[in-house]
Amino acid sequence: MRKLRIFESISIDGYFTDSRGDMSFAHSVSPDPKFAAWVAANASSDAALLFGRKTYEMMWPFWTSPAALEQMPEVAKGMNLAKKYLVSKTVEPKWNNTERLEGELAASVGAIKASDGPPIVVLGSGSVAAALGEAGLVDEYQFVIVPVALGSGRTVFSEGRKLRLASQLAFENGNVVVTYAT
Repeated sequence: MRKLRIFESISIDGYFTDSRGDMSFAHSVSPDPKFAAWVAANASSDAALLFGRKTYEMMWPFWTSPAALEQMPEVAKGMNLAKKYLVSKTVEPKWNNTERLEGELAASVGAIKASDGPPIVVLGSGSVAAALGEAGLVDEYQFVIVPVALGSGRTVFSEGRKLRLASQLAFENGNVVVTYAT
């Protein structure tokens, strides 16, 4: 069975967006070469990517652009080569290697998890992440904790969840990457 990981940048108080839906806080820390190298290595893994509509519409125009290839070539290469799944009833896939999921979310993702292939990583896509967590399909949560307190916003958890710390890694820019197993 394939593993399903949720990957989110969150504030120190646990929100992936502020109360207005803004996620720019995630890029508010100082540049850090070691963190950039970690991001590049993490993005070049052989995982399949799963996106909700909003995240997909935000990601595909950037990662297919010359600017992405210039600014972050390793990450852009990994994003463009990866198998991608899109959760949307209205958007047709425009990014190469993208398949739109049909039917009920938990059943569709459950079928992908049961098939052969690489792990699946949900990037952002807070509503999708929350729904998959509620359905018991998430194996790991990987958070980049950004040293910013938002005070309010959206979280990927709709109810209490007991998690087990699997790993942690701190960077000089204040970001901390933690991975929790379910």
